[in-house]
Amino acid sequence: MRKSGRYDASGLSEAQYEPGSSGKVLRNRLGIKSKNKMDDVEAKALEKTLDELVRTISDRHRFTASDICKFHKAWLGDIYEWAGVYRQVNVSKDDFPFAAAARIPSLMEGFEKDALRRNTPCRFKKRADVVRALSETHVELVLIHPFREGNGRITRVLSTLMALQAGLPLLDFSLIAEQKKTGYFAAVQAGLDKNYRMMEKLLAEIIERSFASP
Repeated sequence: MRKSGRYDASGLSEAQYEPGSSGKVLRNRLGIKSKNKMDDVEAKALEKTLDELVRTISDRHRFTASDICKFHKAWLGDIYEWAGVYRQVNVSKDDFPFAAAARIPSLMEGFEKDALRRNTPCRFKKRADVVRALSETHVELVLIHPFREGNGRITRVLSTLMALQAGLPLLDFSLIAEQKKTGYFAAVQAGLDKNYRMMEKLLAEIIERSFASP
């Protein structure tokens, strides 16, 4: 099984690495071999994409699986040829397997018809209902893990856009990258049993932190 540093992957071209990158950078359109450089390029592209989406997505928009693919394509399309396309490889993280690649189209269809249809547009009046909606959609999308790379980040984009629909500020997810990283992954795993309470608690903290951010 091939390793990418964060994930184990087996399968087709999506599992290929950029020659000369020592197996640390996926094959890309830019010929980037340095992981640090790729991290920087992806981060800048994500910032630009989120800024565009924030300015164009209506607070009455109901999100679809197609939207999520378009967001991913807008972000990574200049970097990876498979951007915006459901992965064809199976991936796992820390021995935790995400949804099998063959099931992704049907799972995303179900995600659209269920969680996205019920929870977007995210215009609930009560904060608790907003947190519940954010938590369910966040956990379920991460568990599906529809793309070869960037699933957590594209899920955070969706959560941010939903939060804005609810009148909340841009979400500051730095808490996840800092002291709550282990708790975040545990909250995702709890979602296997449709238990979103851990994620609700974490997202409530993130929202409060976001209000306090400059």
